[in-house]
Parts: sequence; C-alpha cells; structure tokens
Amino acid sequence: MFAGSRSSCCSARSREPGFPPPCRGAVRIRIEAQAQPRRVTGRVVDTAGEPVAGATVMIEGTTSGMMVEADGSFALRAAEGQNLVVGMLGYESRTVRVTDREEYLVVLRESATELEEVTVVAFSKQKKESIISSVSTIRPSELKVPSSNLTTVLGGRIAGIISQQISGEPGRDNADFFVRGMTTFNSNARGPLILIDNVELSSNDLARLQPDDIASFSILKDATATATPPPPPRHRHRHATATALYGARGANGVILVTTKEGREGKAQLNVRFENSFSMPTREVEVVDPATYMQLWNEAVATRNPLAPRPYSDKKIEMTRCGGNAAAYPAVDWLGDMFKSYTTNQRVNLNLSGGGKVARYYVAGSLANDTGLMRVDERNNFNNNISLQSIQLRSNINIDVTKSTELGVRFSGTFEDFSGPIDGGSTLYKKALVANPVLFPKYYDKRAEEAQIDHILFGNAGEGNYLNPYADMVKGYKEYSRMNLVAQMELRQRLDFLTEGLNARALLNTTRYSYFDVSRYYNPFYYALGNYDQVEDTYTLACLNPETGTEYLNYAEGARTSRLRPTSRRRSTCASA
Repeated sequence: MFAGSRSSCCSARSREPGFPPPCRGAVRIRIEAQAQPRRVTGRVVDTAGEPVAGATVMIEGTTSGMMVEADGSFALRAAEGQNLVVGMLGYESRTVRVTDREEYLVVLRESATELEEVTVVAFSKQKKESIISSVSTIRPSELKVPSSNLTTVLGGRIAGIISQQISGEPGRDNADFFVRGMTTFNSNARGPLILIDNVELSSNDLARLQPDDIASFSILKDATATATPPPPPRHRHRHATATALYGARGANGVILVTTKEGREGKAQLNVRFENSFSMPTREVEVVDPATYMQLWNEAVATRNPLAPRPYSDKKIEMTRCGGNAAAYPAVDWLGDMFKSYTTNQRVNLNLSGGGKVARYYVAGSLANDTGLMRVDERNNFNNNISLQSIQLRSNINIDVTKSTELGVRFSGTFEDFSGPIDGGSTLYKKALVANPVLFPKYYDKRAEEAQIDHILFGNAGEGNYLNPYADMVKGYKEYSRMNLVAQMELRQRLDFLTEGLNARALLNTTRYSYFDVSRYYNPFYYALGNYDQVEDTYTLACLNPETGTEYLNYAEGARTSRLRPTSRRRSTCASA
C-alpha cells in the first residue's frame, strides 16, 4: 500500500510529519523531485557599493565554490534551495538561498571584530583575548587617505599615539610619532621599533609604504608586550606576549606591518588613481605695509620717546596710496612666494593570484608630489618642489611540501627630488620675518637696464639684508634615493611533534644609496639711488658687482652607498 492511503489498522498518531502512520504489512514509498543545478550569477559589494574583490562564494555543505572577480562578479552552478555562503576577511559572512532568480546582489558589511581577534606579535599570530598587554590593530582600509605619506595617517586614529608633523613639504613631511609619551632609550631610538615583514626598517620606509599593499597593521604599546619574561606554567596560556621578545629597543613600542600575499585563484588586477589638492592648513595673517610702519614707529617711541622714527609720515602715506613701487615698496612676501594650493597624483597597480603550489602578489605605485613655491619665468629651471617616488613589491609563496612553505619577498623604493636649496620650511620662515617696505623683491628693467641678463633683485645698505624671494629662485637642489630589501623565509609546520608548533628561518639583506647635487647662481642685488619725486624717476646702484654671477654653480653634496650585512633569524613558536 502506498503512503498516503488510509487503513483501519493504522495507529491513531502519526510518527512522521506529513505522512499517516504506517500499517502492518504495508510498504511506504517517499518520492522527492531533486532540482537540477543551473547557472547562478551575481555581484559582491560592500555597503558603499564598491566591489569586494577576493571574496569567496561557496555552496553550503559542499566543496564547490569560487573567488569573485576584480569587479565583484561571480558565476557558478547551483540548484534551487541550496545556500550560497559569501565571505571575506574583514567582513561579516552572508548566506543567500538560491531561488528562481538568476542574478543576486550580495552586500557585505565590515566586521568590527574579525580583524581585531588576531594580531601579530613577534614570531607568531595570537588571539587578542589571550594578550593582557595593550595592542592596537588598524584595518588597512582606514589607512587609505589622500596622502602619499603613511606616517601622517597615524595621528588621531589610535589611543596613546602622539604624532607630530613639523613640515608638509614633500620629502620632508614625515611625522614623528611616539607611543605612550616621548620617552627614549638612546638618542637614536626615541620612536617605536618598526618591523615590516619581520625586517627592521626606518620611518622613511614606513612613510612610503602603500596602504594597498598592507595586510595587517598592529602596534604593541606596552613594554610588557615587547619584553615580558615567561610567566609561570599555570598562567602561560594567558600570556601570549611572552613570545614577543624585542628587548630594550622595543621599550618605546613596536609597529608590526605585514604585506599582502597571493591567493589561489584567477589573476586579479587592481588599479587605483588619485588626484588630490594640497594647501596650507592655516595661513598666517600679516598686517598691511602701512600698518607695519605705524606699529614699528610706535614700538620705537614706546621704548625711547626721543628716538627718531624709522618711517616718515610721507612714506607711510605714499605707501598706503600706492606710490612708485621702487621708492615706496609694499611687498607681500608670502603671497609673492607661495601659491594657495597645488595638485598631487598617485597611481597604484597590483596583480595577485596563483595555483595550488605557488602564489604571487606583485605591486607597483607612482606618486608625484609638488610644492607651493612660485617659479620665476626668467630662470631656465624650475625651483619649485617636485618629488617623484616609485615603489615596487613582489611577494611569492611556494609550497615546497604539504608542511613546508618558502616565501621570497622583494621591495624597492626609488625617489627623485628637486626643490629650492634652502627648503620650503626655511623659506617660509624667511618670508615671515622679511621687511615688506625696505625694498622690492626685484626692480623692473627699464631702457637703461635692457642689456642686463640677470634679475635685478632688491636690497639695501651693503646688500646684507634678507631677500627671501632671491633665496628661493637662485637655484635648486636635486637628490636621488634608493632602498632595496630582499628577503627569503622558510616556514615549517611541526604538527607531527606538537599541534601548532612551527619553525621559521628568515634571511634578508638591504641596499641603500643616496646622492645630491646643488645648482645655483649668486644673485645681483640692487638698491635705490636717487629718486626724483617730481619726475618720478630713479637710479639703481649694484651692490655686489664682483660676487654676483649669471651662470649656475655646481656643488656636489652627500653621496652614500651601503649594503647592510645579511641578517639571519631562526625561531620556533607555537600558535595560540
């Protein structure tokens, strides 16, 4: 008798929902129609609508799945009623049930806890719940800001981190940052210890590191997180920081950065381009030239009422009315030397992928940063700041055996800088203290000076007064800097001895080179001679005809090239 028919011998209660109780001697048959797999497509995006490249889409309960493309799209075969599990590191996993729809849009939300559960400490990764010291972890997405200097991003984002940026000039804009105050072990170790892929590097290397290449960013704040002695055996499972042994060098904190590695799957290409505007955070307001002279006279009279006033009422009035600029100069040094804004460009490209044996991550970036200095068109060179930096990175991981992995990493930073000899910060200070009414920044050429090939820079007395405009446009300085880091790492899992036991050997070497050169001329300074107020004519007198030059001098600066000795490290650790 088929299930579904009724008989008097059936029991009063059903033993299985949806089926009547079986009868004695009856045969029950259940027939189900299984849905056939079909093509299912969709896209995986974040809450901002941006594609989540690298996310995985798996069919629940099976080993079938795929990694989404760079644009967030995926396509696989699944049957109606099955569940698709979509996940990505740093995001909350989503489960989507397959219905009669053919296309799905999956939105992943960032996880506030997933990335913070695990942090890197010394030779291993530990769960945060097992660390009793203060450790902060920053998501790489939080570091993606419109800045070519990574050190400027840390201030205000992490509790206990003090960041101080003295200058915003490209090439000199590194921020000094301190962990838990400005303490020191020696004069060269005030800041925290910086380890990038387990190699000690400088803040300069951290500054040029691209956020797109960062996989994890952790800061160990306390000395106990860096040099804690092993705890008693009964508490050892709670004190994971005992493995982080950096000694006295880590007393001011440790910054641990790991870069991205390739994943098994199709090759993925990501490109990011930025165009940003840079401008002063705050502009210093100065008084107008007439008020400047009045305040100067008042200051002199306050100190000595009988002293002669430096500026006459006529000069103040003629300056206010806009008299002849040669006789009554009114110079806005800041406005004449600096622009209100500039533009910077950055482009980053990375390619990742791999198979079951080898995986790769290759990245390159180019940044072009310019300064705010104005350029005098009469010169045949550019005195404004221009910094072009190129970063290259290659991370390759090879599974030698099922328990042995070989990692080969290479990174290089190349910088070419050109800018004023005195530097932007020094020129800004000079512009603030220069006298705005003593002489113009330069005199316009008249018929009698038409045959002169150089610029008639203004000055007074014997030519020893400060003319910041002449200091800015008189020449330029160039330098080239290169830093190469090669690293080889061998990791061996020793689970056959103890679960979670690993051994690692690290070999690295660094090559650094730097040289600079300056090209400049000695400015010709002129002072006002006789001024005829009726005819409004004047004469000029050259103050340094013997020392001024019309050609560019050549001066070599520092030249450094060194190969840091190869360092070797071996460690054995047990994962938490």
